[in-house]
Amino acid sequence: MDDNNAMKITPDASDPEVLTVVEPIGAVRRRRSRRVRLDRKGNPKKPWSLKKRVIVWSLSAIAAVLVISAAWVGWKFIEATTKAAHGNILGLLSTTKLRGEDQGRVNILLAGNSADDPNHGGALLTDSIMIISIDTKNNTAFALSVPRDLWVKVPGYGYEKINAVYPQGGMGLLEQVVGQDFGLTMDYYGLIDYTAFKQAVDAVGGITVTIKSSDPRGIYDPNISKADQGPLILKNGTQVLDGQTALNLARARNDPTPTGLVGYGLPNGDFDRTANQRMMLVALKDKILSSGVIANPVKLGQLLDVLGNNVKTNFNTNELRRLYTIAKGINSSNIQSLSLTTKNLIMNYQAPDGESALVPTAGVGDFSQIQLYIKQLTSNDPIVKEAAKVVVLNASGVSGLAKTNATNLTAANYDVVGFGNAIGTYLSNEIVDTTNGGKPATLAALKQRYGSNVVTSSPSLTALYPSADFIVVLGSQPATGSSTK
Repeated sequence: MDDNNAMKITPDASDPEVLTVVEPIGAVRRRRSRRVRLDRKGNPKKPWSLKKRVIVWSLSAIAAVLVISAAWVGWKFIEATTKAAHGNILGLLSTTKLRGEDQGRVNILLAGNSADDPNHGGALLTDSIMIISIDTKNNTAFALSVPRDLWVKVPGYGYEKINAVYPQGGMGLLEQVVGQDFGLTMDYYGLIDYTAFKQAVDAVGGITVTIKSSDPRGIYDPNISKADQGPLILKNGTQVLDGQTALNLARARNDPTPTGLVGYGLPNGDFDRTANQRMMLVALKDKILSSGVIANPVKLGQLLDVLGNNVKTNFNTNELRRLYTIAKGINSSNIQSLSLTTKNLIMNYQAPDGESALVPTAGVGDFSQIQLYIKQLTSNDPIVKEAAKVVVLNASGVSGLAKTNATNLTAANYDVVGFGNAIGTYLSNEIVDTTNGGKPATLAALKQRYGSNVVTSSPSLTALYPSADFIVVLGSQPATGSSTK
């Protein structure tokens, strides 16, 4: 007989002649091996039902998946940011103010090229250049495209198109050129190849854009090859673009094909192309910061792979964390999309070598008007923002008074476009407002300086200075309370 199943016989404690039969030893051992769950009072708890056990097991499995996903995304983030930016893993554990943040504005230079496409002619040329300027105090920003054909003076190289600067001296030289010509301090840069843009759009599941072509048919560009899913055909209206279509739109400018085919919907060529690039950049920003991406470990992991493999920047890792926080606080409706053409600040130019290029309307190398426009965009001074053109005329009989006042107004951020002597006699100061109250901040400030004698019509003066918004005439007897300082 198996010892484990043997009957154990012991004398009864009350009667030595009576034997008591006890359960098999194996059964006792098996019963004692079961764990009995006790409540706080030490009483056995009721066993869990099958339904409850399934729920607990399911929740445990979900928790394990979340922990693994979080660890995976965390590793991807660390890998991507340390690959694309400067610094190390420890930088992600802290945050620091961005350069320029104490002054209330952070400027970022973005450049894109086709370095990832060895079959692309001029792959290192940065055919996409954009200034992103963030007002960190008011949570606003603007994106300004820099025309790739802009004719600029490059230190050590002479004049050439701005898209050729990067191959000459890298992003550092491009930052220097853009900074000196646009009057901006470039705090950071990002160099992105076209693969990064395409893959980023695919990683977030596409971007939503609204095509608003002047052509009722939408956009058609036959230059996009079949290998790239071309030609590009987009109808007007709101639609979702995948990565390849978004990249095709970013490249489209309706140049005639070698066989003479001409597209439609992009009448302004490269300027329409850059406008579409700015539109898609904002759409991509919105999609990246949406909960559908941030909460999706697969999409987020793919996006971080793109960042690490195709983007180069001089941000430190802890600065990238701060940039993300700032970007979340900026609504897309508070991001201006800008082009120099809308202000007539550039014009066509034929370079000495016969190339077609673009130069400031003020002349080759004269970026003063462009810098004034940038100053208007980045300043919180209402006078600067209105950018009123002011002329100062001297009717006081005091030699040099117009020049002195013009100098003082310029120092106070007025755009003084001329000064000289007035024709006729003026007993007191007079302000001619040709805007009819259209630039109230400037008018109020001029009245504080020169008194409240304001007229809205002076045909003789406006005929001489048709582009002036305000004409200030300094009379022989300045109004009481006015100041010409």
